[in-house]
Amino acid sequence: MKKTIFMDKYPVYSLELNKDEISKKTMQEIVEYFVDKIEKHPVSVNIAVFDHYTHTKNLDGPINDEIVDAKNVIFCFGSAIPSSKILAARPRSIGISEFKDKFSIDFIEAPNEKPHDIMEAWSMDLKSK
Repeated sequence: MKKTIFMDKYPVYSLELNKDEISKKTMQEIVEYFVDKIEKHPVSVNIAVFDHYTHTKNLDGPINDEIVDAKNVIFCFGSAIPSSKILAARPRSIGISEFKDKFSIDFIEAPNEKPHDIMEAWSMDLKSK
């Protein structure tokens, strides 16, 4: 995974996966993969899948010409509310962008190391055939 600072402030972790290197070949398969991981985790809860591509297209908003689909899997790892501020960092979202020959998996760094490591492991496990 590669860490970048998006818009000079957001720590984003990204993983690009060529379609010929992974067993999941469609957006739906990757979405189902993440939903399954979330639902099997003892703390996380699946909230929704947001079709970001269709939403933006319906608004006639600009979309990078190379992106053919884009969805967010929205979920929460929250097992405590130590302060009201933690709600600003929840729920979590894993963005999945489909290109002609690859997928990009992107998420913002979690405030807690353990959930971050889990999201990273889930993403990296897509490489397994």
